[in-house]
Amino acid sequence: MTTRLIAGALGLAALAVPASAQEADEVTLQLKWVTQAQFAGYYVAEEQGFYDDENLDVTIKPGGPDIAPEQVIAGGGADVIVTWMAAGLAARERGVPLVNIAQPFATGGLQLTCLKETGVESPEDFPGRTLGVWFFGNEYPFYAWMAQLGIDTDGADEEGVTVLKQAFNVDPLLQGQADCISTMTYNEYGQILDAGYTEEELVNFNYLDEGVGMLEDGLYVLEEDLEDPEFVDKMARFVRASMRGWKWAEDNPEEAAQIVVDNDMTGAQTLDHQVYMMGEVAKLTAGSDGALDPADYQQTVDTLLSAVSEENPAITEEPEGAWTHAVTDEALGGDS
Repeated sequence: MTTRLIAGALGLAALAVPASAQEADEVTLQLKWVTQAQFAGYYVAEEQGFYDDENLDVTIKPGGPDIAPEQVIAGGGADVIVTWMAAGLAARERGVPLVNIAQPFATGGLQLTCLKETGVESPEDFPGRTLGVWFFGNEYPFYAWMAQLGIDTDGADEEGVTVLKQAFNVDPLLQGQADCISTMTYNEYGQILDAGYTEEELVNFNYLDEGVGMLEDGLYVLEEDLEDPEFVDKMARFVRASMRGWKWAEDNPEEAAQIVVDNDMTGAQTLDHQVYMMGEVAKLTAGSDGALDPADYQQTVDTLLSAVSEENPAITEEPEGAWTHAVTDEALGGDS
């Protein structure tokens, strides 16, 4: 679906909201991480009244290093969550029946970033190196990649790599603790540039380019909730309004960044960095109408299953019922 058709479908659907002044339906959204432009579409939808247009009262709950969205929704603390597909599938196999109902991020931004001065120019240079890796469900793509490369990750010999459990910052690279670290195109990579390094001094390995890309920020709900037609209708309205928010953010990145900063109750975010982040995030949501591409889903599953090990126990068998178009079909009038 083209961007023009997406905008048209979203706009026409918004006009179909009942005019009756009934009480708004409540929706609680749990984000994967803290308030930042990674989630701009949701904050924009709230600020611009797109949720109001759909008769929704949406509460957006920021995440953080000690918050696992999968646990929050399992405990009844959210109706819908933003998480990466690997984490969502892992949770499903372990008894939290999550279902992907929409995929605003059409592509991913996960990278491994290295200082060129360390001599790392290709994956062949990884053995003997220390690599920074995020955990809490973010480690699955890394271990799948290392398995495909045939590189041990226990750090026992020079033929393998040493894995540094990286905090959600770039300090290990700046302080010389790791040769390469995990970065997102829209966040940590910009932090390294802000620290004074130039793009020419860095080497980036994008997981998608390396053939081990996995779908990132999708919307997930509990399978049992989808048995309720009223819940499906509510989620369709939520997705429709959220995608309006994302398209508005793509077209108005600076205004969207300001909305994000205005909603950051910690005061930690700066407008300059959020403008940078919004520009990069827009590249990941561009062209998406919110409907999951089954081929992208299958690539994620195949990548995970190709590298099942003690270090990468995301899933051990082909998932069933892990995604649906029911919500996006209703949200977009069956055009997804």
